[in-house]
Amino acid sequence: MKSRVDDFATRRAHLAHLSDQELKVYFEKLTDQLIDPLLDMAYHYTTPAIERSVLMRMGFSSIEAKQLTDKMMEHNLIEYGTGHIVFRYAQDHHLTIREAGLKLLSSEEIASYKEVFLR
Repeated sequence: MKSRVDDFATRRAHLAHLSDQELKVYFEKLTDQLIDPLLDMAYHYTTPAIERSVLMRMGFSSIEAKQLTDKMMEHNLIEYGTGHIVFRYAQDHHLTIREAGLKLLSSEEIASYKEVFLR
């Protein structure tokens, strides 16, 4: 059995002069470098599955959520968030969330409302 070469002392040389507080700050800096790209992706990208999940939490059935998400994809609006679009439509037209979603689902109003998000 081959013994493990212990190189801990050489690997920690650049950290040896740091205090516990400085090590903590350095660790947090490295953690931020790892997490920032993930947060950026979560903020800027979505998927139909995520959008359907949001709509179901807003009170729509899975079938309605799929139809709404598909409709938003047809109109290239999924990047704005299907739930967000339904919410904004409800606010702008003084409807409940459910009424707004069903109205968007049953009509072609999304085509005209699309301009609100493309400005």
